[in-house]
Amino acid sequence: MSTSSSTGAEGVMEGSNAKRGHWSSRLAFILAATGSAVGLGNVWKFPYITGENGGGAFVLVYLLCIAAVGLPIMMAEVMIGRRGGRSPVNSLRLIVERDSLGRFWPIVGIIGVIAAFLILSFYSVIGGWAVSYVGTAASGELVGKDADAIGAIFSGLVSDPGTLLLWHTVFMALVMLVVARGVSSGLERAVSILMPALFVLLLVAVGYAMTTGHFGEAAAFLFQPDFSKLTTEGVLTALGHAFFTLSLGMAVMMAYGSYLPKNVSIAKTSITVSVIDTVVALLAGLAIFPVVFANGLEPGAGPGLIFQTLPYAFGQMPMGSLFGALFFILLIFAAWTSGISLLEPLVEWLEEQKGMNRTVSTLGAGIACWALGIASILSLNLWSDVFPLGMFSAFEGKTIFDLLDYLTANILLPLGGLLVAIFAGWIISRQALENELNLSAGGFALWYNTLRFVTPVAVAVVFIYNLA
Repeated sequence: MSTSSSTGAEGVMEGSNAKRGHWSSRLAFILAATGSAVGLGNVWKFPYITGENGGGAFVLVYLLCIAAVGLPIMMAEVMIGRRGGRSPVNSLRLIVERDSLGRFWPIVGIIGVIAAFLILSFYSVIGGWAVSYVGTAASGELVGKDADAIGAIFSGLVSDPGTLLLWHTVFMALVMLVVARGVSSGLERAVSILMPALFVLLLVAVGYAMTTGHFGEAAAFLFQPDFSKLTTEGVLTALGHAFFTLSLGMAVMMAYGSYLPKNVSIAKTSITVSVIDTVVALLAGLAIFPVVFANGLEPGAGPGLIFQTLPYAFGQMPMGSLFGALFFILLIFAAWTSGISLLEPLVEWLEEQKGMNRTVSTLGAGIACWALGIASILSLNLWSDVFPLGMFSAFEGKTIFDLLDYLTANILLPLGGLLVAIFAGWIISRQALENELNLSAGGFALWYNTLRFVTPVAVAVVFIYNLA
């Protein structure tokens, strides 16, 4: 590992950064990064995996995993993005060329960009479900329906490729509309509206949940640890979700970090984003579980919790149509801000590498992502019996949708995060890291040693477990 630097390369990097947009303030970056982190994983996945793994003990382990795995990698990714000042791939390329660190490491950016692209292709399909359900809830279609009828509504949605394509198209159009406008006019303006609105809607949802008479039961479920219900698999699930929820391993934080001014503290902003992301996940639990308990439903209902279990509960409760519509609007906002961040790394790269302007690069990336999403749509209905890798026992019964989810969540994201930890912790010089992060001696030592010795081991364990 070389610690030498090139004044010419430094000038190129600084020059490239100077020509690009910047977040106007630390708050703008926090809102954008939080918007990326706060997505369906918080409002949809976190409540049901908490329910599946016993509640409070799982939450405690999850918080420890955020501190030991999520935060160190997030700081490393933001640092790489700001230090390079370009798209994730080119930031890594510039850093390794300047410091003579080898030609291998830009592949970390490539893995992240590919992962973000693949995730958005099927994430947009799920975002489309949320868009569809706003009208379903607001129209009163859920009122008085039994569980079978609610299940039939969802089954009817996913079995209709035309309807799914419509809502998938609407969601992707919303994402592309924001990204095409650039950093200040697009990303920053959107998150400055969507994130405060999301928090207001979430607080309204929690306030409504307090009227169910089961809020105390939900709070005890979330915050009272019962380690007898926590299994090894639950610990690994908490570790994996802590990694996924902060948008790590998918080049997003590198892309957003490339727009971060030099005078903004990476450590403080990363900690703030991690805290807000966790608070949103817990508030989502406080909004959802009282409704679940009030209707005698199962808190560990799995992925169907949002689109089947909760709609049934909304249909049985006073003002359920209004609350249901607001809840799905909240879900749209969470998915929208995450979708924006998932498209940004590829758009940023196309601008630099292909010389496209912002609008053309957004259209190209967005349409390609939309087209791939059609395969996920068809795998839910017309191609539901198509298993491309069914000849392998590990992938038996997995549709295209399932394979994309498996490839990104179990392989690309942990692999990308592991390589980021190794690159930042073992390849970049310590002096360069200290200069970029500008932490106290104790704070830097804590982050550096965690990133070098704790984080890679934890991510590797999740990686191996998922593959096994």
